[in-house]
Amino acid sequence: MEFTAIDYSIFALLLVLSSAIGLFYALSGDRQRTVQEFLLANRDMGCLPVALSLLASFQSAVAILGVPAEIFRFGTEYWFLGCSYFLGLLIPAHIFIPVFYRLHITSTYEYLELRFNKTVRVFGTITFIFQMVIYMGVVLYAPALALNAVTGFDLWSAVLTMGLVCTLYTTLGGLKAVIWTDVFQTLVMLAGQVAVIVVGAWRVGGMAHVWRVAEQEGKIAGIDLDPNPLERHTFWSLSVGGIFMMLSLYGVNQAQVQRYLCARSEREAKLSCYAVFPCQQIVLCLSCLIGLVMFVYNLEHPLAPSRRPASSDQLVLFFVMDVLQDLPGLPGLFVACLFSGALSTISSAFNSLATVTMEDLVRPHFPGLSESRATLLSKLLALGYGLLCLGMAYVSSMLGPVLQAAISIFGMVGGPLLGLFCLGMFFPCANPTGAIVGLLAGLAMAFWIGIGSFLQSWGAKGVPPVNSTTLPTVGNLSTVLATTLLPPTSAPPSPTGLQRFYSLSYMWYSAHNSTTVVLVGVLVSLLTGPTPAAALDPRTISPVLPWLLCCLPPKIRRWLCCGGGDPAQAPGHADTTEKSHGVPNGLSPPGPDWQGGEGHGYIRSAAAPIYAVQETSF
Repeated sequence: MEFTAIDYSIFALLLVLSSAIGLFYALSGDRQRTVQEFLLANRDMGCLPVALSLLASFQSAVAILGVPAEIFRFGTEYWFLGCSYFLGLLIPAHIFIPVFYRLHITSTYEYLELRFNKTVRVFGTITFIFQMVIYMGVVLYAPALALNAVTGFDLWSAVLTMGLVCTLYTTLGGLKAVIWTDVFQTLVMLAGQVAVIVVGAWRVGGMAHVWRVAEQEGKIAGIDLDPNPLERHTFWSLSVGGIFMMLSLYGVNQAQVQRYLCARSEREAKLSCYAVFPCQQIVLCLSCLIGLVMFVYNLEHPLAPSRRPASSDQLVLFFVMDVLQDLPGLPGLFVACLFSGALSTISSAFNSLATVTMEDLVRPHFPGLSESRATLLSKLLALGYGLLCLGMAYVSSMLGPVLQAAISIFGMVGGPLLGLFCLGMFFPCANPTGAIVGLLAGLAMAFWIGIGSFLQSWGAKGVPPVNSTTLPTVGNLSTVLATTLLPPTSAPPSPTGLQRFYSLSYMWYSAHNSTTVVLVGVLVSLLTGPTPAAALDPRTISPVLPWLLCCLPPKIRRWLCCGGGDPAQAPGHADTTEKSHGVPNGLSPPGPDWQGGEGHGYIRSAAAPIYAVQETSF
């Protein structure tokens, strides 16, 4: 099916309005003249736009194509991932946000310098940059390739147009433009998905008929309580393993933390976490319903063999083109929905990459950089990463069968980074050596299992053709970001030797890798000497630590907390400005109000041990 003029007009309207939002914020307010305005939207955003931006950042085109295909092929068991959303968002709201927000940081990785040292900060920053650069070209190229294969939509016109428009509004409008375009694009995504569900269900006799047929065909899954970690999807892997996956995204990922930090208050940042929970559930439900409608429609209106999709990522597009073919404008709306997902993810990548590069790699070496030059350099970094994204899209076009591995590499990094931040926040005894060795051990474990699993499934299936559009059949982008790719078939029934190791369900990868970082980090720290109490900034320790340690014997609590000394009273205690070489990210330093200023909520006596810090707003 070819697109009509109306379809092209709707797609063009998406790009024009996205660019207009960027231009509006480039020419209004302070016109993005300060680092705080460009990178943190002047810390003046409300909870609702922040929540929708949090949702859009990792609800990409890969998710829009992947979730329904997952449900179409394997049934609704993946729907139980929604059980992990509650704790996966509640924990960041009450553990990670208070620490990051009260430190007044801009880059997540500045926390690592305040908690450990500059070397750990650089390790974390480089790991994140590698993660995002690998992925952002793929997330731009792969959906365009799938769309080209199904609709004949020109591949490189789509890639270049999206890449340049996204670079334009991100560079000109800063984080505020990114957030408001995310809000607009989220509404477009929801409209496109709802249109497909309504029209598809109407063509097969209604949603009740869809559910009844899917149930008869065994696509409505029950609760599988099998504790076997080798099983691809069970209630435990989705609901418990999914929590770690969500934490690596909504707890410590720079793209998300930057949105928390742009909220006008800590309370607004927490409310954004609460608000994104029902939004995530709605998006998951819509995607699953599309999969069910696709399945029933395919039973009653099967495509001719010559028109059947060559790969699973094309399933949704073939369905949309068939079911909406006599409704001009709706195919264009779904394409706008698809590319809204890509734009929201890519713009988040540009902005977060510019932030960490500026704050972690540039400013520490040029402490005398003026505000105007720092702002200009931040914009140039966003522009540079936008052009790099186009280059990575071209590289992706030449990867062929390695394209799937490239997406996997992105996902392998989420778990170890989560482990690194948990090591710092929950284990005061952890030292810089333990943090670095733990991170390297977690990355090694992630790449070992991930690449081993990929090669094992690759060898079993054969090499996919060059430039194939095979994408992960995961349920949403969160899975791609936090784990390696999911094999398109279930694990072998009786794996042996290393096959068992490689057959670990992808839903446990984030939990496994983050736990590796924590265990290795604590062990190495204890062997090389725990962090002295005098060198520990108590603001970098989670305020909920007392509740986590309250059930342990006092001796073990003192052992984990470096003997329980009071670092704030010891000589040599370094504050945020000192550890940042006098440059607290272009923002005002935290100052003394961490001990009891309005909105901070700490109560701590001068003689209290570290684990006695309490947070009254929890």
